[in-house]
Amino acid sequence: MPDTPTERVNEPPTYLLPLLQLSDSALPTGGFSHSFGMETFLERGLIDGEASFASWLGQFVSIQLTYSDGFALRLAFEASSVDGIARVDRMIAAAALPREVREAGTKMGARMLAIAGTVAPGTRLADYAVDVESGRCAGHPAVAFGVAGRQLGVPLEELLASYLFTAVTSLTQNAIRAIPIGQDAGQRVLLGTHPKIMDAVRRIQALDADDFGITAPGLEIAQMRHERQRVRMFMS
Repeated sequence: MPDTPTERVNEPPTYLLPLLQLSDSALPTGGFSHSFGMETFLERGLIDGEASFASWLGQFVSIQLTYSDGFALRLAFEASSVDGIARVDRMIAAAALPREVREAGTKMGARMLAIAGTVAPGTRLADYAVDVESGRCAGHPAVAFGVAGRQLGVPLEELLASYLFTAVTSLTQNAIRAIPIGQDAGQRVLLGTHPKIMDAVRRIQALDADDFGITAPGLEIAQMRHERQRVRMFMS
């Protein structure tokens, strides 16, 4: 006779596996095609190896991923209505001044919406997808991720950490190809982002409306210059 367990084994929360799926850096949202300005720094010689890339990535987390993507995710998560989600979508679209970054958000947002609609189906996500398809909203992966996370019941702090780490993983994989740096170097860079991501999660939860869209002018200029760069591996 097989042994009968005397105590119930704890199971992981029901949101865990869907969250891991949506957080997979291999998720086909098109992230491998975008450097979000990193390639301009490469072309100018400002990123040339592990240390300089790690420094750039830390700034990217602390500024753009905190005050735009991460904050938008939080606001979409907290939105009480479809109109509230649409407002967040318009805010992040308006904050993306570089054309390529704005277009990247739209393309990746459409893919995230389609995948999330399968992995985490629900009324709020379906309504957002209708708004994107109709042109009322532009679409953005952070907004879709925030709405999907709320449907799944993921705690906000875990949702933010997952999204930010997915973003830096995608950028690190792109850096491994573009600089290039080795796989081991990429893992060291990712390890170094852990405290920066946790700090960003804490700060995002404390931001107010006036903080939305804060950016570094040098990063935006690099993102704008990218579209005129002569030789490119990435779309942004």
